[in-house]
Amino acid sequence: MAYTFEELKKNTVAQLRAIAKEIDHEAVQGYTQLNKDHLLEAICKALNLDMHVHHEVVGVDKSSIKKRIREFKKQRDAALESKDKVALRKARHEIRNLKKTLRRATV
Repeated sequence: MAYTFEELKKNTVAQLRAIAKEIDHEAVQGYTQLNKDHLLEAICKALNLDMHVHHEVVGVDKSSIKKRIREFKKQRDAALESKDKVALRKARHEIRNLKKTLRRATV
Protein backbone atom coordinates (compact mmCIF):
# COMPACT_ATOMS: atom_id res chain seq x y z
CA MET A 1 0.00 0.00 0.00
CA ALA A 2 1.28 3.49 -0.83
CA TYR A 3 1.59 5.84 2.12
CA THR A 4 2.14 9.57 2.41
CA PHE A 5 4.03 11.33 5.16
CA GLU A 6 0.85 12.97 6.45
CA GLU A 7 -0.94 9.62 6.72
CA LEU A 8 1.98 8.04 8.54
CA LYS A 9 2.32 10.98 10.92
CA LYS A 10 -1.29 10.56 12.07
CA ASN A 11 -0.81 6.87 12.93
CA THR A 12 -0.06 5.59 16.41
CA VAL A 13 3.19 3.85 17.34
CA ALA A 14 1.44 0.47 17.23
CA GLN A 15 0.15 1.13 13.73
CA LEU A 16 3.57 2.32 12.58
CA ARG A 17 5.17 -0.83 14.00
CA ALA A 18 2.66 -2.95 12.07
CA ILE A 19 3.61 -1.10 8.89
CA ALA A 20 7.31 -1.50 9.65
CA LYS A 21 6.79 -5.23 10.19
CA GLU A 22 5.64 -5.57 6.57
CA ILE A 23 8.68 -3.70 5.20
CA ASP A 24 11.87 -5.63 4.52
CA HIS A 25 14.49 -2.87 4.68
CA GLU A 26 17.54 -2.29 6.85
CA ALA A 27 16.26 1.14 7.93
CA VAL A 28 13.41 -0.45 9.91
CA GLN A 29 15.44 -3.13 11.64
CA GLY A 30 14.77 -3.04 15.36
CA TYR A 31 11.45 -1.28 14.82
CA THR A 32 10.08 -2.67 18.10
CA GLN A 33 12.59 -0.57 20.05
CA LEU A 34 12.02 2.72 18.18
CA ASN A 35 9.86 5.57 19.38
CA LYS A 36 7.40 7.30 17.05
CA ASP A 37 9.79 9.95 15.69
CA HIS A 38 12.56 7.48 14.88
CA LEU A 39 10.09 4.92 13.55
CA LEU A 40 8.47 7.50 11.28
CA GLU A 41 11.88 8.54 9.97
CA ALA A 42 12.89 4.91 9.34
CA ILE A 43 9.67 4.09 7.48
CA CYS A 44 9.96 7.20 5.33
CA LYS A 45 13.56 6.28 4.53
CA ALA A 46 12.57 2.71 3.62
CA LEU A 47 9.68 3.87 1.42
CA ASN A 48 11.60 6.81 -0.11
CA LEU A 49 9.14 9.43 1.20
CA ASP A 50 9.92 13.08 1.92
CA MET A 51 9.88 13.91 5.62
CA HIS A 52 8.32 17.34 5.05
CA VAL A 53 5.46 18.77 3.11
CA HIS A 54 6.19 20.95 0.09
CA HIS A 55 4.15 24.13 -0.06
CA GLU A 56 3.17 25.85 -3.28
CA VAL A 57 2.24 29.45 -3.97
CA VAL A 58 -1.02 29.59 -5.92
CA GLY A 59 -2.73 32.59 -7.49
CA VAL A 60 0.15 35.09 -7.49
CA ASP A 61 3.40 35.49 -9.42
CA LYS A 62 5.96 34.50 -6.78
CA SER A 63 9.02 35.59 -8.75
CA SER A 64 7.73 39.12 -9.36
CA ILE A 65 6.79 39.54 -5.70
CA LYS A 66 10.22 38.34 -4.60
CA LYS A 67 11.82 40.75 -7.06
CA ARG A 68 9.82 43.61 -5.54
CA ILE A 69 10.86 42.49 -2.04
CA ARG A 70 14.52 42.64 -3.09
CA GLU A 71 13.99 46.16 -4.47
CA PHE A 72 12.37 47.31 -1.23
CA LYS A 73 15.21 45.75 0.76
CA LYS A 74 17.65 47.90 -1.23
CA GLN A 75 15.51 50.94 -0.45
CA ARG A 76 15.45 49.91 3.21
CA ASP A 77 19.23 49.63 3.32
CA ALA A 78 19.62 53.02 1.65
CA ALA A 79 17.19 54.54 4.15
CA LEU A 80 19.19 53.05 7.01
CA GLU A 81 22.39 54.55 5.60
CA SER A 82 20.83 57.99 5.20
CA LYS A 83 18.88 57.70 8.49
CA ASP A 84 15.62 58.57 6.71
CA LYS A 85 12.98 57.26 9.09
CA VAL A 86 10.02 57.89 6.81
CA ALA A 87 11.52 56.01 3.85
CA LEU A 88 12.67 53.25 6.20
CA ARG A 89 9.18 52.82 7.58
CA LYS A 90 7.63 52.72 4.09
CA ALA A 91 10.14 50.15 2.83
CA ARG A 92 9.66 47.89 5.86
CA HIS A 93 5.89 48.19 5.55
CA GLU A 94 5.96 47.19 1.87
CA ILE A 95 8.30 44.26 2.58
CA ARG A 96 5.97 43.06 5.31
CA ASN A 97 2.90 43.34 3.08
CA LEU A 98 4.54 41.50 0.19
CA LYS A 99 5.68 38.67 2.46
CA LYS A 100 2.17 38.47 3.88
CA THR A 101 0.82 38.19 0.33
CA LEU A 102 3.14 35.23 -0.32
CA ARG A 103 2.17 33.50 2.92
CA ARG A 104 -1.54 33.89 2.19
CA ALA A 105 -1.11 32.41 -1.29
CA THR A 106 0.77 29.38 0.06
CA VAL A 107 -1.15 26.11 -0.07
